Amino acid sequence: MRRAVVILAALAALLVTGRAVRAQGFAGNFLSGGHFFFGGGAGPVPREAVYFPPNYAPGTIVINTAERRLYLVGPRGQALRYGIGVGRDGFQWSGVHRVSAKREWPGWTPPAEMRRRRPDLPGYMAGGIENPLGARAIYLGSTLYRIHGSNEPGTIGQAVSSGCFRMTNEDVIDLYSRVSVGATVVVKN
Repeated sequence: MRRAVVILAALAALLVTGRAVRAQGFAGNFLSGGHFFFGGGAGPVPREAVYFPPNYAPGTIVINTAERRLYLVGPRGQALRYGIGVGRDGFQWSGVHRVSAKREWPGWTPPAEMRRRRPDLPGYMAGGIENPLGARAIYLGSTLYRIHGSNEPGTIGQAVSSGCFRMTNEDVIDLYSRVSVGATVVVKN
């Protein structure tokens, strides 16, 4: 009897959630890998499912630095939109690259150029909660730049970095789980 009640409660929850998702126009499985998206993200710019022009293949990341948003393109004109921190004046860039690597709790070696500007930085910092790369890093081709987490969620939506794209740790973990090495990344100003 108890098992039947649990099953009925789970089915009712799925029906309610399914109606809410269909009402937003995003029914069913959003993106490959079995991920379902029901909104959220605890950062200052909530992650959300949006319509997106179908000019890019599913799995492509499109970064719009002017909007300070990152889009993970899905099927049928859908995308997940995340808030990001972008490069400050003089550190913004554009181009097309591929995801060359992914790391969980990555270590950080500040580039020589950054250490010249900020000699107080360490030569190396092991991965962990205090590391500026946060919980995950997605490396962009052979560049020095990454999409990475941040232990400073208040910087999301701001132009504060030296060219990398910052996300809340929650959002970068979500993106990391959905993106494959080799995925195209388009950075637009």
